[in-house]
Amino acid sequence: MIATLAHAEPDRAVTPPPYSDREATLLGRPMPADRLRGWLVTLALTVIGGVVRFQNLGFPTDKGTPVFDEKYYAAQAWQILRNGGYEDNAGYEYIVHPPLAKQLIAAGEALFGYNGWGWRFAAAIAGTLIVLLTIRIARRLTRSTLLGGIAGVLVICDGVLHLQSRMSMLDIFIALFVVAAFACLLADRDQVRTRLAIAVRDGWVGESPYGPRLGFRWWRFGAGLMIGLAFAVKWSGLYHLAAFGLLCVAFDVAARRAAGVRRPWVGTIVRDVAPALWAFVGIAFLMYLGSWWAWFASETGTDRNYVAIKEIAPGFFGWIPPALRSLGDYSMNVLQFHETLLTPKDQPHPWESKPWTWPMGLRPMLYYYESGDAAAGCGGPGCVRATMLIGTPAMWWLALPMLAWGLWRWIFRADWRYAAVLTGYLAGLLPWFLNLDRQMYFFYATTLAPFLILGLTLALGQILGSANRGFERRGTGLAVVSLYVGLVVANFLWLWPILNGDPITGEHWQTELWLPSWH
Repeated sequence: MIATLAHAEPDRAVTPPPYSDREATLLGRPMPADRLRGWLVTLALTVIGGVVRFQNLGFPTDKGTPVFDEKYYAAQAWQILRNGGYEDNAGYEYIVHPPLAKQLIAAGEALFGYNGWGWRFAAAIAGTLIVLLTIRIARRLTRSTLLGGIAGVLVICDGVLHLQSRMSMLDIFIALFVVAAFACLLADRDQVRTRLAIAVRDGWVGESPYGPRLGFRWWRFGAGLMIGLAFAVKWSGLYHLAAFGLLCVAFDVAARRAAGVRRPWVGTIVRDVAPALWAFVGIAFLMYLGSWWAWFASETGTDRNYVAIKEIAPGFFGWIPPALRSLGDYSMNVLQFHETLLTPKDQPHPWESKPWTWPMGLRPMLYYYESGDAAAGCGGPGCVRATMLIGTPAMWWLALPMLAWGLWRWIFRADWRYAAVLTGYLAGLLPWFLNLDRQMYFFYATTLAPFLILGLTLALGQILGSANRGFERRGTGLAVVSLYVGLVVANFLWLWPILNGDPITGEHWQTELWLPSWH
């Protein structure tokens, strides 16, 4: 498929009308002309990704019950389904995340019942949509359908995204909404530059030293909606909210400067910052509150009447409705839970990991393990069935080189594409270094995977080279890229048994564990 797309000249772009230098700088390289083929490639790979994620989705289970942390979220989703959207078990002390992802899981349970298919269906849908979004993002970043398709293959073959798409946990949902927000942000960047190019062509870009007003920006509004949904899955969505808000401002400053605005920084502050704050803070916060709709409408939701039951004097906050004050106190209790979720010095969790191990996936997580008669089917004695969260090493072991190359391109070549991708990646990694005593696990790194793949895709695009640089250069680049993609696919197929719980011999199980830290 890679060779076929390459010979079809994926970098061929729409022939533009004559632009001035300033307009050309604003617009950059146009999107490729093969729009239909781009969507055909996207949909074909999305279908393949869906098949890979949905196959045998109901396995494994623990004698028909959830495995690992599914035991929390599948059960909470079942409560939500029973109650019409909210949780109410006051004796259950682990309701420490917003309700959105559990509401989505509940939708799957409504369709298929309380079984593996039911509590994993929504996660598989989310993982499949990440395939689609990553292809479209990569195509927009590189202006190449071929590279968009390569990004899709890499997403399908990543062990973290694959297994998280097959588990009733929250992290695949936050990854979905973060990637969707990033896609909207990139579309907004292109739209802003198109509007400024029109202003340049029509001669009114310099009527104000601050530059023109840009009208309502639907893509920025969409980014705020998506980041609000990420926040409504887990509070860690706030990290990406802050990072993407700053990235949006940086995009606006760069666009106004490229358009020749005399005071681009002041123009951005005057024209763009307030709407950006509304999109990335106001809209996001409203989306977060909206995810609690059923809790607000209930009488028995967890801590729904907290301030009344505890007889908390409102004081200065008396003007705030009791329901909102109850949610605030409930949230403070949840915050305290997270702040005190520390690693016991005498009995650490056997699969805990710290964030410096995440980029290369040095400490994966064992979700499920059976051996002996319960795991029969490998064709020999001593069978093993296991699912382990492992990032495909052919990609994850290149994380540090990707980061180094991306930072060099960002700082010394002003390559905005790497700046955008690394902003998304580092927003999912760096904040976890602020409290290293907290219990942390590799599945927190789920949001890193799409940005790792986008960074690798940008690098592969540079290796591939432009279609205009000669057959020999293009052919060599295509060979290198094809070999790498083939290596990733082969690596994923090797890990397949321990990503899906297939029966294997004990000897085979040991060959899957490449590093001592994987044991």
